[in-house]
Amino acid sequence: MYRKPTLLLLLAVLSIAQGAHAEGMGDGDIADLTLEQLNEIVVTSVSRQEERLSNAAASLFVISATDIRRSGARSLPEALRLAPNLEVSRVDARNYAISARGFNSPFANKLLVLIDGRSVYSPFFSAVFWDAQSVVMEDIERIEVISGPGSTIWGVNAVNGVINVITRNAKDSQGTLLSVAASSGEGDASLRFGGRLSNNGYYRAYAQAMAAEDTDTAAGINSLTGMQRRQGGFRADWGLQNGSFTLSGDAYQANLGQIGTRDIRLSGANLLGRYLRQLAGGNALRVQLVLDHTERNQPGAYIDRLDTVELEGQHDVHLGIHRLSWGGGYRHSRDDNTPGPGFGFWPYDRNLHWGNLFAQDEVALTQTLRATGGVKVEHNTYTGSEWLPTLRLAWSPNNTHTVWSALSRTVRAPARSDRDFVLPPKPVMIGGVPRFSIGTSPEFESEVANVLELGYRAQPAQNWSYSVTAWYADYDKLRTLEPNATAGPYRGFLEFRNLAEGRTRGLEFWARWQPLLRWRLNAGLVVQDIDTSLKPGSKDATTVGLVMNDPHAYWQLRSSHEIGEHMQFDWTLRYNGSMPKPYVPSYHELDANLVWKASPNIDVALAGQNLLHARHGEWGGYPGRNVFERRAVLKLTMRY
Repeated sequence: MYRKPTLLLLLAVLSIAQGAHAEGMGDGDIADLTLEQLNEIVVTSVSRQEERLSNAAASLFVISATDIRRSGARSLPEALRLAPNLEVSRVDARNYAISARGFNSPFANKLLVLIDGRSVYSPFFSAVFWDAQSVVMEDIERIEVISGPGSTIWGVNAVNGVINVITRNAKDSQGTLLSVAASSGEGDASLRFGGRLSNNGYYRAYAQAMAAEDTDTAAGINSLTGMQRRQGGFRADWGLQNGSFTLSGDAYQANLGQIGTRDIRLSGANLLGRYLRQLAGGNALRVQLVLDHTERNQPGAYIDRLDTVELEGQHDVHLGIHRLSWGGGYRHSRDDNTPGPGFGFWPYDRNLHWGNLFAQDEVALTQTLRATGGVKVEHNTYTGSEWLPTLRLAWSPNNTHTVWSALSRTVRAPARSDRDFVLPPKPVMIGGVPRFSIGTSPEFESEVANVLELGYRAQPAQNWSYSVTAWYADYDKLRTLEPNATAGPYRGFLEFRNLAEGRTRGLEFWARWQPLLRWRLNAGLVVQDIDTSLKPGSKDATTVGLVMNDPHAYWQLRSSHEIGEHMQFDWTLRYNGSMPKPYVPSYHELDANLVWKASPNIDVALAGQNLLHARHGEWGGYPGRNVFERRAVLKLTMRY
């Protein structure tokens, strides 16, 4: 009964003692950025223009490269645990449920995720396949995490938040890097090399591999969800006279375990080109082209091949007190789906189109008061044109305080799973009419959310800062599964409809405090209330919104400090409240990471994961819930 408090007390005492010991030493890694400098970090995800974090009129948290390295995170989901405004739950050996402000599930469909501005959400489910996303962790510059709508800039599906993973310019990743990590059940390795090109260009190329063993369920049964993954890629950056050009690409292949059949085979490749030009008067032009191909062969379910091309442009114009951004884009996807014996999509092949135009104007009403108004109209294959307006106000009486508010309308447009899902995969002829048990849903509309936010960001003293945001969101046309008597062709006896509604409200809080020169604490808390209900006439055959499960509260406390000149020690205590559907008990968990700088070019890290329990679960009902064991991880990183 006394192990957990004793361990936490020991960690806190060690933090204070080592912080005091290091106070007289030279600047180390933790002091590279003061809290004032952290607030001056330039971010781009709110308006796709550069602005200071302290002035951003949004609930925005930045995960820095230093945060990632010191935490010992070895994958994107593990790194995202560092954002206090995200709910991150591990589902099994390779899958995660990640969301902001509720509606979480392994197929959470209200969170837009980008890697270097390239959207990685799947039009299959409006969700992210986390087992298909990977980057070299040492090449991440920062991760900008917005909780709340971002649809005026980023479009439909940026309903509850935006995650933008931004990697380093190739110029900042020169030389050779080798990173190897191993534990009792997992291992990964990355090799990256960077060099110079002609015409003021730089490049890096990388290869990485990882493997994860199967996890067990709470009943002690092997879940067969392990994976083996291989990936390679490159990035090249050229500095031009009045701008820059970036070309990057990735290719990957994976084998994913599953119960009762052969491994899932996953593969894909992408190519991104981006041109930035600085114009006279502080104006700028941005053009980006993305080509993407994915394949997912899931025995017993489906084989899917998705090809996407996306072109977008943005023009930033400064006109007196106005800072105007306008632009547009077009995205086309060709989805070729071969159904398995259980379910399918009808039609099997589908061309999907998205086109958008947007404009946003930031007006400096006074020296301390800014107003931002914008609207995007986005046309999609299923519902036509969707209007996405937003209005934001920000008052900054000085450099250390900002009060902001926002009112936004955002939507989640239908995915193939909403409109085209069928069960069984081939129709049955009834009275000469092809019918499904669950059939195509041509009446399914976009889910809509109207969101009000009020936030305050401050740095009252040189050694501490905090941010607090309150929000209220009203959701309409949430997805339900309803009986259907219409005998039209390819219709089902059950179909997806929009006969649910919901309201969420909550408070997000995070703070940084540096009590000693070489010791820094980060804390975060989210308290939320999520209420969904069926509309009159609904006979929903599932739970509202199908599958979602959210705690009432979750929080984290993170400590970073130096132990002498060559050693760093970080630990994170996190709490997740109980979840109701299905029931998952609340839990506390502790992760720690000790880094020894053996030389200027060699780091040796020893990490401990899930230190408070021999094993614990984070998602799913008993007894099928996967459990994750206490684990030690040894990592070697070499740079030369």
